[in-house]
Amino acid sequence: MFAGLQNDRIVSVIMDRQQLIAALRWHVDIGVDEAIGAMPVDRFAAVPPPAPLVAKPAPSPRLPSTPAPSVARAQPSAAPPAPATAESVGEDAHRAASQAKSLDELRDILAAFDGCALKATATNLVFGEGNPQAPIVFIGEAPGRDEDRLGRPFVGVSGQLLDAMLSHIDLDRTSAYITNILPWRPPGNRQPTPVEVAACLPFIRRHIELIEPKVLVLLGGTAMKTLLQRQEGITRIRGRWLEYHPGGAAPQPIPTMTTYHPAFLLRQPLQKREAWRDFLSVRERLDELAETRQS
Repeated sequence: MFAGLQNDRIVSVIMDRQQLIAALRWHVDIGVDEAIGAMPVDRFAAVPPPAPLVAKPAPSPRLPSTPAPSVARAQPSAAPPAPATAESVGEDAHRAASQAKSLDELRDILAAFDGCALKATATNLVFGEGNPQAPIVFIGEAPGRDEDRLGRPFVGVSGQLLDAMLSHIDLDRTSAYITNILPWRPPGNRQPTPVEVAACLPFIRRHIELIEPKVLVLLGGTAMKTLLQRQEGITRIRGRWLEYHPGGAAPQPIPTMTTYHPAFLLRQPLQKREAWRDFLSVRERLDELAETRQS
């Protein structure tokens, strides 16, 4: 009898643990990545009960009215400010980004820029990493949880996959430069809004102008649609060499390859074969550029 009770308790503890793990995994999947209190709060129980209905008092008998004294008409209150649009935010960001004469200045200006709401929810600014003198720049979408925590791009699981892919074409973070369209993490890794993209686009464009790479590699559909202004899906664009047209003092178009984001490849490992072909094409283009400079 005693042994049976002990076994029942063990089974109960195991079931409780599995339920807790399943609940935690569910919260992570929907984007919850931070606890703001030690104990859960039942928001439904915290709602106060509705106030009791009170009967209206009987109307008092009407008295003869007397003319009310004249008063000055109240001035209408000022209209609330119009909500920010992608155009207005983009103009402010362009004016700020165009002042940067170096990557260090661009980082400082971006850190002081308050035109993107993502700055208020992110932990760190994730600017860029690698060799700014390298001929190739890789651009992703936005930082993830690990990148936001450390302030470095592509340092999580998808970053480890990117490093492995780079190594297979004889590249690393000393021979390439890596950054993102957005320097701040969207909450829960959600898709950025058009206003958020418009606020960050002038900074990534200035980022490219200051580095002047010979080749661009766009990782994922958001980077492709933002910089190339294309509306097709990434499956139709990836693997094709297109051109990115920078501004500034270097108007020459930059050969640009779009391929799958490493985070997508982790979810769809069968697509690694296509991404590998894209990276081989990038290696061939870099070799051609090197031969041209030597000749």
